[in-house]
Amino acid sequence: MKINDLKSNLTSNKNRKRRGRGSGSGLGKTSGRGVKGQKSRSGVSINGFEGGQMPLYRRLPKRGFKNPFKIKIQNLSFDMINKLVVKYNLNSSELSEKQFFEKKIFKKNKGYLKLLNVGKLNNSTNIEISYASKKAIEALEKQGGKIKLTKK
Repeated sequence: MKINDLKSNLTSNKNRKRRGRGSGSGLGKTSGRGVKGQKSRSGVSINGFEGGQMPLYRRLPKRGFKNPFKIKIQNLSFDMINKLVVKYNLNSSELSEKQFFEKKIFKKNKGYLKLLNVGKLNNSTNIEISYASKKAIEALEKQGGKIKLTKK
């Protein structure tokens, strides 16, 4: 007995049925499609058709709305900024949205960043960011920092 003589009885090694390869194959001539009619032809799509009855996808109520113009926004808080400055050794006096995207801290395809007034900032910081809440702007300027909004 050699290793190449071993036969596998696993179904994963089963050959696929090759249609239209002669009558001996069991799927010859019409290739298992039956005779005549729309379904025996190629390029037919009548998947949702129910013989004239109102199809299920048209009977069920349509719900919801997906706004194609929705602006994706990710939240950024003062607490997060403190942690990120320590973790990624960022220059705490100058921060920008571009920095966060370049260092892959936030993903660009998930949307713009918005600064929220959550927590306290350790030191005064100049931030360039897309959006910021009014309270966050007030808190940052009270601490001596400046904020530049790129979007409005």
